Amino acid sequence: MRVPLSWLKDYVKLDLSNEDLSDLLTLAGLEVDKVEPTSFSFKGVVVGEVKETKPHPNADKLKVAQV
Repeated sequence: MRVPLSWLKDYVKLDLSNEDLSDLLTLAGLEVDKVEPTSFSFKGVVVGEVKETKPHPNADKLKVAQV
């Protein structure tokens, strides 16, 4: 089972490194098979919000969006 560290931090105050936490969980009988980092690094990504959409004046299947 995969459990994000953020889920554990919702219930338990953790001031441990990933390795120390893994060792403690294993000692408690919860085998940790591996620890995988899941942080992603996106470059050149722009996030916008679509404010409004309306039909395209020259195409039936397209819409014009105001971002």
